[in-house]
Amino acid sequence: MHAPLIAITTSELRSPQSVRERPEGEPPMREMALGLTYPQAVARGGGVPVVIPPFSSDESIRELLARVDGIVLAGGPDIHPSLYGQEPSPELGPTEPELDGSEIALVRMALERGLPMLCICRGLQALNVARGGTLIQDLPGHRQEEPGHIPVHGVRVEPGSLLADGLGATTSQVNSFHHQAADSLGLNLRAVAWADDGLVEGLEAVDRDWVVGVQWHAEGLLGAPDQHRLFETFMDACTPEAHKRRAAA
Repeated sequence: MHAPLIAITTSELRSPQSVRERPEGEPPMREMALGLTYPQAVARGGGVPVVIPPFSSDESIRELLARVDGIVLAGGPDIHPSLYGQEPSPELGPTEPELDGSEIALVRMALERGLPMLCICRGLQALNVARGGTLIQDLPGHRQEEPGHIPVHGVRVEPGSLLADGLGATTSQVNSFHHQAADSLGLNLRAVAWADDGLVEGLEAVDRDWVVGVQWHAEGLLGAPDQHRLFETFMDACTPEAHKRRAAA
């Protein structure tokens, strides 16, 4: 059995002004940023990570998706509300509309191909927007001060859901680093996890075999057995053998 090749999106950019210049390094320039915990989580789960640069053309996205076995939609900044038909709130954080549009296009193409997807934080939000849903633009008080490996609140997970199967549990302790969240749900998406205050913490696509979104940063909690199991379950869904079984069904 071959290890699945997993594409990880990058949705956070750094301006030259925010990059520290080093005498031995290149001149400051616009950079893409991705936490190392994402490829580490994919590798620990049994996959081979590959990072997708932003602003890819539709043609290059299709070429890429034809060669990978699954997608991790990583976290990042706010999504511009023009993509779901709303005006920006005064509290909206920094956005990259061009990058947002490229990532939404990638999500739709991946869904068309039936690729398994694990959508993390902003990734859950991008999945929802790609399917016609909307977001809560400003959600204050949901960013913890503790490091990401420390869980700060509980979630309840619907029994029998893909997420519950992936975690091996119907409750979990998770971290919290988001400023936006799903509001109205997109086409063929259903909520499967909630925080104590009722906020949606997990989504699934009901018309695909394995498309799951979590509001928390699971990649930062791999010391917890249930979060590590989630990545392992996702990798199982991404194996070439699993793809062949879906094609034959």
